[in-house]
Amino acid sequence: MKIKEVLEKGNNILKENNIKEYSLKTRILLANILDKSKEFLMIHDEEEINEACEKDFFEKIENLKIGIPIQYIINKQEFMGIDFFVDDNVLIPQPDTEILVQEILEKIKPDDKILDLCTGSGAIGFSIGYMKKNENLKIVLSDVSEDALTVAKKNAEKNGVDAEIIESDLFENIEGKYDIIVSNPPYIDLDEIENLSIEVKNEPFIALFGGKDGLSFYRKIASEAKKYLNPNGILGLEIGYSQKDSVTKILEKNGYIDIYCKKDLGGNDRVIICRRGE
Repeated sequence: MKIKEVLEKGNNILKENNIKEYSLKTRILLANILDKSKEFLMIHDEEEINEACEKDFFEKIENLKIGIPIQYIINKQEFMGIDFFVDDNVLIPQPDTEILVQEILEKIKPDDKILDLCTGSGAIGFSIGYMKKNENLKIVLSDVSEDALTVAKKNAEKNGVDAEIIESDLFENIEGKYDIIVSNPPYIDLDEIENLSIEVKNEPFIALFGGKDGLSFYRKIASEAKKYLNPNGILGLEIGYSQKDSVTKILEKNGYIDIYCKKDLGGNDRVIICRRGE
């Protein structure tokens, strides 16, 4: 089959199964299989592809059809301009989380020690280390999931960022003091979890569910983080779009100061930054 015929057939399958952005996903998938750019597919759409690639494409279309995210199928997601390896053991890094990274980057000083809590793929911590590679940072990444940390280790090798990687249930195995603690913890509440898209539901539940009200991890982090922050140390958190007031109150109750919120690309409250109070 020709490239254009393969894409058209794939588009029709996904469209019939109500898969959003089906045309983009088929192009990403075929470009990945052929190891070509999406632009190549447009220019060479009359070119024939071999049977092995065609078979691989339609097998993976079946995965897309049942809501498996394209990122898990091609094992890749771009974040902060960096390619990260991802699989179904970690959340897929999203552009909104880049707001958290960008805010932290503005506050980093040379020789800072930084903890990325609930790291998953390591996208936050490794992006910080990659962008500030000449500032002698000490990067520590932790997660409760051994499988997630296997992915993080792959990304350490892939992107050449040195980091200590620790298996830890929040602060359970964390030692020492940090200048910055950053986290994108699970924050989806019980009611919202049922209304997630089929693709998001295929991401790891352990990395999504934040307890009945979605705030369980914020309570634990706020309570414990101050023990691990240096004086005037920074805590940066990603939050759900409706959680600004609730998380702010939790932080205030635990003595944090200089609390402020940043919005994401869609204008929703998404990041809260604060400092350890004395």
